[in-house]
Amino acid sequence: MFVQFGAEEKILVEAHPHIGTNKLPHIITAMRNQIIASGGEVLFEKKLVDFIIEKEIIKGVLTADGDTLFADAVVLATGHSARDIYELLFRKNILIEAKPFALGVRIEHPQSIIDAAQYHLFNENKKANRGDFLPPATYSLVEQVNGKGVFSFCMCPGGIIAPASTNNNELVVNGWSPSKRNNPFANSGMVVPVELSDIIKNKKNEKITPLSLMNFQQEIEAKAFIAGGGKFVAPAQRVVDFCNHKISNTLPECSYLPGIKSTNLKNVLPEFISSRLQQVLQAFGKRMKGYYTNEAIVVATESRTSSPVRIPRNENNLQHPQIKNLYPCAEGAGYAGGIVSAAMDGEKVAENIAAVLQ
Repeated sequence: MFVQFGAEEKILVEAHPHIGTNKLPHIITAMRNQIIASGGEVLFEKKLVDFIIEKEIIKGVLTADGDTLFADAVVLATGHSARDIYELLFRKNILIEAKPFALGVRIEHPQSIIDAAQYHLFNENKKANRGDFLPPATYSLVEQVNGKGVFSFCMCPGGIIAPASTNNNELVVNGWSPSKRNNPFANSGMVVPVELSDIIKNKKNEKITPLSLMNFQQEIEAKAFIAGGGKFVAPAQRVVDFCNHKISNTLPECSYLPGIKSTNLKNVLPEFISSRLQQVLQAFGKRMKGYYTNEAIVVATESRTSSPVRIPRNENNLQHPQIKNLYPCAEGAGYAGGIVSAAMDGEKVAENIAAVLQ
């Protein structure tokens, strides 16, 4: 399907296909045009603010400008950052659940260090050029630390660390690679699983709700924003300094364009996350030559790995167990973890709706 709408055909045969974040907007536009040409309608600047529900059957939605949109089925595929939707469901006592997710930092190395480690190019200068015929090297790392699997996430060779905040006064970073993967840096999320039991230990007197993990996520993002000093400048630390509890006197060049500020990330991240990251980065350095180095930096905060809320659904028809004809779908509902898996879940939901409406 991606090729049909403009992606390069090589992704059909590559072991690790990569479309390129820079090309995705054009592909999505082509998909939208096909939907419209087939009779669909796409409404921009229409914010959902309420559900129209009668006798536990959803009839449609209400928008911020007062429009009512009626439908035989409502698919809730709002993405993992639509906190207003989770809050709306919670206020209306529609069943939702706290879902474990993962949170940490984005780590960035010069691409040459990763190339040297993965292609075994080290010489007396500790680095070497991979040449013109090898692609920028990638990696995938995981390690058990004190009962949790700390892991790399969304590794971007030749990539860029980008701002990914959805609210003012909160800081989120993510990574992406252009189709040519030709930037001089390699970055990856490095994250620790977060469960309700982790925050219960720190908030003994606070009532635990289905939104507790979402609220925890939001608190860390707000801390990161303050630590960066505003304007979406990100708090950062050299890797070895971070592991040795030392504030970096200087920071290396970084692909994150709003800028970075030297900070003790231990003051941003909870101890159960920062301590595991410190242990795992040193362990990865023993496994991958050159990985544990002060030429690399960690940038906070990588916090949108997946949804911190799950919207439940029945296995047989994919409808919400409480509200008939409401179909929780894809990443925001807790049933996908990326573009392709979200698309596949959307296809599955569409097939179930078609079967009901026939």
